[in-house]
Amino acid sequence: MTDFLLIMVTGLGLGALYFLAASGLSIIYGLMGVLNFAHGAFMMAGSYAGWLTMSNLPSGLSVATRLLVAVVVAIAVGAVIGLLVEVVLIRPLYRHHIQQVLVTVGLSLASVAAAQGIWGADPRTVEKPEWMGGTTVVLGARLPNDRFVFILVALAVFLGLLALLHYTRLGLIIRAGVENRTMVEALGINVHSTFTIVFALGGAAAALAGLLYSQYAGTVSPAQGGSLLIYAFIVVVIGGMGSLVGTAVAAVAVGLVQQLANFYAASGVGDLSVVLLLALVLLLRPTSLKGAHA
Repeated sequence: MTDFLLIMVTGLGLGALYFLAASGLSIIYGLMGVLNFAHGAFMMAGSYAGWLTMSNLPSGLSVATRLLVAVVVAIAVGAVIGLLVEVVLIRPLYRHHIQQVLVTVGLSLASVAAAQGIWGADPRTVEKPEWMGGTTVVLGARLPNDRFVFILVALAVFLGLLALLHYTRLGLIIRAGVENRTMVEALGINVHSTFTIVFALGGAAAALAGLLYSQYAGTVSPAQGGSLLIYAFIVVVIGGMGSLVGTAVAAVAVGLVQQLANFYAASGVGDLSVVLLLALVLLLRPTSLKGAHA
């Protein structure tokens, strides 16, 4: 019973990280039709921004305080990078999907090379608050505290994005612009600036995911964003391209399947089980590759 509870909580925590990584990817594709292969670069930027912030703040501050400041800095960095990428690279290429893929793949490769050139290819250790590195005993199981943080943050982001899209004027404009951009522009609304905000939101969510994943792994490295991007794409495809609710459900499923397979089968089988889950979903529901709005 204790082992099962531990697996479930760690699986939910991992799923929360996958959701944070995939949420920005999902809203950018679902609302703008842009398949952003540079999303891993956004996550890498967030993890390095957090690491640099924590390393350069006064050592007199507690690790938890430095982490909170790092979260704010990482989100801001991710939003700015997302904004710049949309304005400079993506905006001229709307409705040119092949060119979008080539540009974002090139940006992803260039960002990894730049990070390796500046900080090296070796992982750098990240400080973790003492409480997050500890455990809490629940029903006899020692549960990692950081998983609770990941779950709460993911839940807050999920509810916040849903509220933004369905209960604000900005969300109304975004959804209307996706359905009929010409009509919205005829009403005097600047759709381009609205889509820039969407890209900035996606960049901010990715940067937050990158920072929290560095807390999970204990290190930052140039390849970290790329490895997390693979799971983000799997989650988005399983959940339905562009469906935020589907992305959340798929992230939980992927995290739980991975942890259960690793524990009850063998270490490493979890990755294979996730790929098999993806293949099963595509066979039974090939429309997962088509856009669906949350």
